[in-house]
Amino acid sequence: MDIMTRKMLYSKEEIDQRVRELADRISRDYEGREILVVGILKGAFVFLADLIRCISVPCEVDFTRLASYGAGTVSSGNIVITKNIECSIKGRDVLIVEDIIDTGLTLSYLVERLKEEEPRSVRVCAFIDKIKRREIPFVADYVGFTMDDGFVVGYGLDADEKGRSLPDIYIIEE
Repeated sequence: MDIMTRKMLYSKEEIDQRVRELADRISRDYEGREILVVGILKGAFVFLADLIRCISVPCEVDFTRLASYGAGTVSSGNIVITKNIECSIKGRDVLIVEDIIDTGLTLSYLVERLKEEEPRSVRVCAFIDKIKRREIPFVADYVGFTMDDGFVVGYGLDADEKGRSLPDIYIIEE
């Protein structure tokens, strides 16, 4: 995939503003509590880093990695956990941070897996939500941006490991 053929979708300034808005809302919702923020690697790491710097309540951070894309641009539907979280979540407020919700399969799978460990709560914050791509119903608690379709790179998001370091979000033009 040639990421050189791209069109800006969201600027760094738009992203920064939206991250601050999400962090303010999360901070209000979790006021007086500590949250465990679980980032889904690799795509969410930039978003997670910016988000937790803007959240005003205490946070602990852990990561998980789930694979469903491989080198393609369409989810395979087969979900594999390649890195599990390392801390106990029993009785804790967990906020999953994801880069993109597409089919809903990956996040539904992860949320159900985490609920088995008896957390106090599990919520999801997604940077981008592609609602029209859903294969199963899934609604995030916090969403940065919504879009219809298309493949995006930048701000931690990649196309076959390329484009993560771009500060803006671009849609790949075919």
